[in-house]
Amino acid sequence: MTEVLLKELSNSDINWMIATGRKKEIPAGTILVQQGKALDTLHIILDGTFTISVSQATNNPLDQAFAAMEDSETLGREIGRLSSGEIVGEIPFLNVRPAVTTVEAAQKSVVISISQQQLRAKLQQDVGFACRFYRAIAILLANRITQLGHSKLVKNKTLRDMLFVLEELHDSDIDWLIATGTSQKIAANTVVIREGGAVDALYILLDGTMTLSISEDERNPLTRAFAALEGEETTSREIARLSKGEIVGETAFIDTRLPGATVRATGDSLVLSIPRQQLAAKLQQDIGFASRFYRVIATLLANRLQEMFSRLGYGRRIYSKGQSLDENVEYEDELDANILDNMALAGTRFDWMLSRLRKN
Repeated sequence: MTEVLLKELSNSDINWMIATGRKKEIPAGTILVQQGKALDTLHIILDGTFTISVSQATNNPLDQAFAAMEDSETLGREIGRLSSGEIVGEIPFLNVRPAVTTVEAAQKSVVISISQQQLRAKLQQDVGFACRFYRAIAILLANRITQLGHSKLVKNKTLRDMLFVLEELHDSDIDWLIATGTSQKIAANTVVIREGGAVDALYILLDGTMTLSISEDERNPLTRAFAALEGEETTSREIARLSKGEIVGETAFIDTRLPGATVRATGDSLVLSIPRQQLAAKLQQDIGFASRFYRVIATLLANRLQEMFSRLGYGRRIYSKGQSLDENVEYEDELDANILDNMALAGTRFDWMLSRLRKN
């Protein structure tokens, strides 16, 4: 992944990181990030390999016995690896949740470490750097999701995506989206984005439901694409349901690869469609808008990745009635206090946006 940082960051960005960060040698077996603990440092891997694992305490006596023999309080499962060019500890710059995975050096490695305080100040003071940094983070997160696979990607946040977007963007950004976009009615069973096909727009689902599915056809992508265009049925598996307030097609603006899933309306739906060409031009011409847009995309991808980890069965716990709450544990059905603080305002802005669109 080294090429992502070299491609997305400028020479001045890289020089700042070198001058600001501390170069460290990390012995094999060193834990760089501990699941459940807050992070205060961003690490860029220069050399070596790190494992990503998820774990959860268990009450099963047999599990506890094995954990004791391994001198560990929890049982862990490796789910991925990070190598040169990857970034570790990016989540605190996108949301306030503690780490949901443990990152450990698989071999002697070298990293550059930058304190959260210094990076936050740089992101606030240098909008150009912020734009390039958030875009690079979004690309790296999209790559991780692809590597982990789609099998555990199940979205069920309803309006949460859109409320977050409206919270992060400025009023002028929303005005531009409304003025540039087109309100479109999508008939049931219409394919909005086809696996392996071009993405023509960014879509905001205003009403209705859609499905996200991946093909189980073993033919090559080009053959499948032509077969779909000719109306030939292909075998697919639903991996997610999309509902009011969700965003579709966002990764096309950070990833040059063709979409790996098909999005289809399950019922009559209403979307705000922002043409790809116009949005791409806006991202190039308005660096402030681009910075906020890429931060939004990076955060949505980070949240999606965290949900994938939790659905592996080792992530956040689910609170049950009668269970004692632990303030040090994040529950899967728990609402983040920071989200609740801004929910009412974002909800009002969403209603205002719908009202504006109905008048157009």
